[in-house]
Amino acid sequence: MGAASSEARADRADDVLALARLAAAPESVRAILAWLTRRTGGLATLIGPTGTALATPEPDPDPGPDTLVTPVSAAASAAVELRRRGAPSAVLGGEGGRAVHLVRLGHSDAAGGDEPPYLAVVGPDDPRCGVLLADAARTLALCWRLEEAERARRRVESAEAHSREAALHLLMVGSVPAAQRIAGALGPALPALARVYVIECPVRRRREIAARIDRVARGRAWIVPCPVRSNHLIALVPPGRNGEGAGEGEEERERVDGLARLIVQRVPECRIGTSAEHPLRDTAAGYEQAIHALAVARGAPLRYAGFGRHTDTTALVSPEGRLWARELLGPCLRYVPPRRADPGPQELLGTLGSWLSFGGAANRHLKIHRNTLAARIRLIGDLLGLDIGRSLAGQSTAWLALRLHSAPPGTAETPAEPPTEPPTEPPAAPATPTAPAPAPASLDALLSSPAAELWARAQLGPLDEAGPTAVPETVRAWLRADARLPAAATALGISLPGARKRLARAEEVLGRSLLRAPSAKYELWLALRASGSL
Repeated sequence: MGAASSEARADRADDVLALARLAAAPESVRAILAWLTRRTGGLATLIGPTGTALATPEPDPDPGPDTLVTPVSAAASAAVELRRRGAPSAVLGGEGGRAVHLVRLGHSDAAGGDEPPYLAVVGPDDPRCGVLLADAARTLALCWRLEEAERARRRVESAEAHSREAALHLLMVGSVPAAQRIAGALGPALPALARVYVIECPVRRRREIAARIDRVARGRAWIVPCPVRSNHLIALVPPGRNGEGAGEGEEERERVDGLARLIVQRVPECRIGTSAEHPLRDTAAGYEQAIHALAVARGAPLRYAGFGRHTDTTALVSPEGRLWARELLGPCLRYVPPRRADPGPQELLGTLGSWLSFGGAANRHLKIHRNTLAARIRLIGDLLGLDIGRSLAGQSTAWLALRLHSAPPGTAETPAEPPTEPPTEPPAAPATPTAPAPAPASLDALLSSPAAELWARAQLGPLDEAGPTAVPETVRAWLRADARLPAAATALGISLPGARKRLARAEEVLGRSLLRAPSAKYELWLALRASGSL
């Protein structure tokens, strides 16, 4: 009797040690269930209080017909019955006459929380199964709670990442109040002024870089993994050491360079582009500037660069330009979707903007299927009467119309003449009928204005001053070929790598991104059209 009792204690001690080792293994719940299945000779499963199988051991490579299907069903039925009885453990008869041993993993939460699952073993051969399951249930309960906590952490982390991405998207489309509400709930609050950093880095280092930026910015930076490019990290960093604006002085420039230098020193594979300082409503412009700076940083010895040239379309904003843009976008603005679930005018314009910025990657930005994106682009092209899918001319025209349509009121517009003093006496003659509204200008008329010509020279000047004529000739050939590099290389009679190398040199000269989106190809095409070089 004493020898048998000692042997039983030794076996139980071995079992407890085995459970402790399995608790430290990856996927410990599944590992313990697999061990119990081997140890008892019956199938061990984890069943929810409603009969749902929450976890099972790894199935055999070639399981028999009853290995997982019927035993799991028997365990589920027994768990529901045990819950109905309100008992913490029991041995119930299962399907086919097989006994089902059940132990609840913990106590029910009277406060209304989730009920604990049941450990069930179907058809065990071991007569000491009750003691073994009691020991296993304590370890398994802790492992299950840990895995549930990890799953909950991942869900919260995913929800926060999607919320931050949503706030960034709202900033990009100018919905600042909505973005601020999301940021206020998540923290930190969005800075009133910020520089946009785009960090190109290995995916595995993004978390480390984000933590570094957060420490340097004292918890005030807004950091989001890029939803379009997995190797990009986007950060909105407030200016000044304590968040106060420090202007564009030497101290602020050194702070910006210092953060970029710190990152590239820690992660040499990084390339960083930074924008100028922008208010929140201009986050989209800051992002484009950072992308252009990143194109320069790829070839810079320091591996980071700031955006140094202001070449926006402000000079093209005029009453005539706004009227032209409104007329061009009119069919899209007046579009009534045939079904309530179909995109409306604003969603179509958002799709157009994303397509012009990211091309085929816009489906990841918009979180839609690529076939849905293609269908929307066809619809927008039909509405506008432009080939925006393949033609650079159509894309550039739509890009300019969007810019002029969304420009803030009063931007670069000549103020109206002050009204003259009214006459002291009313005129004797009847008033002249009001003249009809002027017809909208054409694209060529807009690009032939003196302001547009000055803007075009500012765009193309750095190329013409670069030295060898091969670089500007390559850019012009590339634009004439609808920004298709193979066609441009063929037209120039050079190899594809040679054409790509020349365009990379043009990126350095212009300080703008050409080969990667967002690209400056639309501005350059419009500038060539304005200068008559197309």
